[in-house]
Amino acid sequence: MKSVALSGNKRTERGASDANSLRKEKKVPCNLYGGKESILFAVEEIKFNKLINTHEVHLVDLDIDGAKFKAIIKEVQFHPVTDRTLHVDFLEVANDKPVVIEIPVTVTGTSQGVLAGGKLRMVTRRLKVIGLPAALPETIELDITDIKIGQSIKVGDLKVNGLTFLDAANAVVIAVKMSRVAVLEEEVKPEASTEGATPAAKEETATAE
Repeated sequence: MKSVALSGNKRTERGASDANSLRKEKKVPCNLYGGKESILFAVEEIKFNKLINTHEVHLVDLDIDGAKFKAIIKEVQFHPVTDRTLHVDFLEVANDKPVVIEIPVTVTGTSQGVLAGGKLRMVTRRLKVIGLPAALPETIELDITDIKIGQSIKVGDLKVNGLTFLDAANAVVIAVKMSRVAVLEEEVKPEASTEGATPAAKEETATAE
C-alpha cells in the first residue's frame, strides 16, 4: 500500500464552536486515535481533496507540529449538501499490529457471461479485512474473465496473502445475471430453429411433438 504525506497543527480548543471556526478558515478538524493518546489537530482543506477523492486506500504519514505518526483514515464526515469535508478520524497504526479496514474492490478482464449478453453486478464495493499494514493492498482486484452467466464470486472464494476477510463467506461480491437481451435471445431460439425448415422437416417436427 502506498503512503502519502500530510501535515497539520494541533488544536488548542475543542467543541463545535472551535470546529466551525476552523472550517471558516478552510481547515478540517481531525482526530488521531489508537496510540498512547488521542490528538486533536487540523489540516488545510485543500490538502484533503486528492487524498479523500481517490478510490484507493493509502497509509498516511502524518506530521503534527513535527511529531510523526503513521495512520489510516477510518471515517470521513461530509456536508450533506455541499460535500465539503467536515471531520476526519485517523487511526494510528504500527508495523506489528493488525489493522481492520475496508478495502475497495476493482475488477479486471471481461466476463464470458457479459460477452454472452449477461449483466455484471458489483454487489459489494468494499470488503472488510484484517492484516498487518505491510500486507494491506490499495484495492482488491478480481479477475472476472471466467465468470459466466449465473455465476458469482463470493467472499469465501477470495484468497489474498496476509489478509483475513471479515465479511460473511457466502456474501456475493460480483455476479453475472441473465439480462433481458439474453432472455429474449433464448426465447427466440426454438422458434427460429423451424422457421426456415422445409415442409417435410416441419411435418417431422410436428409428428415428434
